[in-house]
Amino acid sequence: MKLTEFVVSDAILPELVADSKESAIRQMVASLKQCGKIKESDEEAIVSAISKREELGSTGIGRGVAVPHTKHPSVESIISTVALCHDGLDFDSLDGEDVYILFLLISPPDRPGDHLRGLETITRYLKKDDFCSFLKQARTKAQVMDLLQEADDNLV
Repeated sequence: MKLTEFVVSDAILPELVADSKESAIRQMVASLKQCGKIKESDEEAIVSAISKREELGSTGIGRGVAVPHTKHPSVESIISTVALCHDGLDFDSLDGEDVYILFLLISPPDRPGDHLRGLETITRYLKKDDFCSFLKQARTKAQVMDLLQEADDNLV
């Protein structure tokens, strides 16, 4: 699975300004709604589902990265967006550090394999220091998508 297969380019937030974990999640879900990927009537339920997942344990996985995610029946296929918070955001990360890169992932409940593959793909890319370094420097949706495409192209 490649990032460019499920990241919604129009929903990317290259200059996220958020003062809380909830604010960041709300903005990312709203960006998917504005692109027509989720219905307005499902927005709150999706935010709630992601927040409930966060209560189980932070998806701030360390090294400046968070991957909030959920399964929700309102989506027909796996979708994701990326947000960059250049000032850093307290996300209750496992390492106690601020988060700068966020990947939000939503998938249908009846496709758990897709959900796991999506999470695995995201985390595999985010383990690469160069990828994270370049992503933190991106300032536009196009720059983010170019980096995702380049990373996909270099998959071994």
